[in-house]
Amino acid sequence: MIHDKKLVVVMPAYNAEQTLRRTYEEIPHRIVDAVVLVDDASQDHTVNVAEELGLKTVVHPQNLGYGGNQKTCYKTALEMGADIVIMLHPDYQYTPRLITAMASLLAQGLFDCVLGSRILGVGALKGGMPIYKYVSNRFLTAVQNLIIAYKLSEYHTGYRGFTREVLQALPLKYNSDDFVYDNQMLSQIIYGGYAIGEISCPTRYMDDSSSINFTDSMTYGVGVLKTSLQFRLNRWGLLRSPLFAEVKRRPS
Repeated sequence: MIHDKKLVVVMPAYNAEQTLRRTYEEIPHRIVDAVVLVDDASQDHTVNVAEELGLKTVVHPQNLGYGGNQKTCYKTALEMGADIVIMLHPDYQYTPRLITAMASLLAQGLFDCVLGSRILGVGALKGGMPIYKYVSNRFLTAVQNLIIAYKLSEYHTGYRGFTREVLQALPLKYNSDDFVYDNQMLSQIIYGGYAIGEISCPTRYMDDSSSINFTDSMTYGVGVLKTSLQFRLNRWGLLRSPLFAEVKRRPS
């Protein structure tokens, strides 16, 4: 518990056998009520390691994609009564030590969503982010901030925390099962008038860290631009996509 709020950490996993244990050991368990791992049909021993650690484990018999994995993560956490949900990748790319800070900002009602940003400070390049990923991150973020009329240091981090209320307000079933799910989710949060906070997050790019390839990155980039245009057209009343039209607005 943190500030009398139930805190659940969710881990969308795919072939995370080599890094799962190290990631789990650095989670601040004194405040975390439960850790949920959703395995997306891994081809290694991720599930065995998760069960050895005593994690609540949900296994997809077939690979549903990164977005499909997250849908199961949040559904499971909410069913468990979570007030605060932190998504942590089990590949140790993001440090679990920031969970306390992120969860505190949410539990105290300061924000509805908190992001661990690799771009604030010098975390990204210092941590080994490939230069082409850094440049594309900065470009897409600048374009999206312009179209959406918001200001984030990045929209592409995989380290995120949410309140129960914001998760229940989003029509996540309409989101992609692919990597652009992350971007759609943030765009929906902004569309609903919810508050997003960011904290600087050191990151780590190693051989055992998950990363999408160049082709998938290009597809993701196109998806980001499409999502931004859908946001703007919905805001102007020129399009009615359920991706945004069914977002529940933040209470005043």
